[in-house]
Amino acid sequence: MRIISGIYKSRKIKAPKQLPVRPTTDMAKESLFNILNNLYYFDDIRVLDLFAGTGNISYEFASRGTKDITCVDAHLGCVKFIETTAQQFEMPIVSIKKDVYKFLETAGNTYDIIFADPPYSFSDAEFTEISNLVFKNNILEPEGILIVEHSKHTDLSQVAYFSYAKNYGGSVFSFFEIIEKNKAL
Repeated sequence: MRIISGIYKSRKIKAPKQLPVRPTTDMAKESLFNILNNLYYFDDIRVLDLFAGTGNISYEFASRGTKDITCVDAHLGCVKFIETTAQQFEMPIVSIKKDVYKFLETAGNTYDIIFADPPYSFSDAEFTEISNLVFKNNILEPEGILIVEHSKHTDLSQVAYFSYAKNYGGSVFSFFEIIEKNKAL
């Protein structure tokens, strides 16, 4: 995987093969950040990366100037890899080993952007529970966005707070918001 933009642009990060991950493709990641770049100043936001895996999305935020990034993953190998990489590049990333659903029950902080990249094999109920917990526990800032990455075979358009979806090959980003924003996307 490589970092698309920012101070670490073009840096390649090689994750160990034994990690149970499916990193977001460069094409999808670049498209996602083109959307976010028009909505946020990256150095002014707090980001929560759920099911963080290799930390691919968090590194992109850090490279673009985000100073407050929290990664959550239940796999110890993923958490250790993110910690090592963040130290190596001096990135402001806090990595937490915890079940994502349990973390969302007790988060205690709010975030401007919450990115969730659970396994594509999740059931509709498992995907829906992510959104339910984020909004029930008021973890998202009022002007914030929850983004859930999933396969094109999953449809989250009927989930509460759904705003819109963007397709990139076999991946889809579904966006959830507290309030409807008048955006031309």
